Amino acid sequence: MGDPELELTSESTTGTLPEACATEPEPTDGPPLGLCGQPASAAAEAPGPCTGADHALTRVFTLLGKRWSGLVVAVLSHQPAYFSELRRAIPGISERMLSDRLTELTEAGLVLRRVDEGPPLRVRYELTEAGRGLRPALDELRNWAATHLPESTPHC
Repeated sequence: MGDPELELTSESTTGTLPEACATEPEPTDGPPLGLCGQPASAAAEAPGPCTGADHALTRVFTLLGKRWSGLVVAVLSHQPAYFSELRRAIPGISERMLSDRLTELTEAGLVLRRVDEGPPLRVRYELTEAGRGLRPALDELRNWAATHLPESTPHC
């Protein structure tokens, strides 16, 4: 394929976090913790070696960082939807990609797939409790984008 050191696969990225990041930081009553459980103020005080992202963020972005995954969760955070409704609500996503993302999100325990008996037979998707738990984070990301990302013309 190419240079094996440049290829990113789940196998090549597994276990590559610094040893200090191998576990979740323990909650403390002290200052807020940043990456790898170090005090958040430490990064601002003095430049030093770059630290890796903590394990929890790595897991989140491995799943939700894939194109379309976040939008699928965002659409479903408002109400359950049938496949065709999701396809219309997310302009530009192909049927194959939507199917793949729904499968991944279902396997991750964020989306529930329900078959409505027909005729016609229809499949409805909804968020699980874990998926609904992402709503506050999605709201914060929406607010951040409104403040910090310039408006662009939608590609509909």
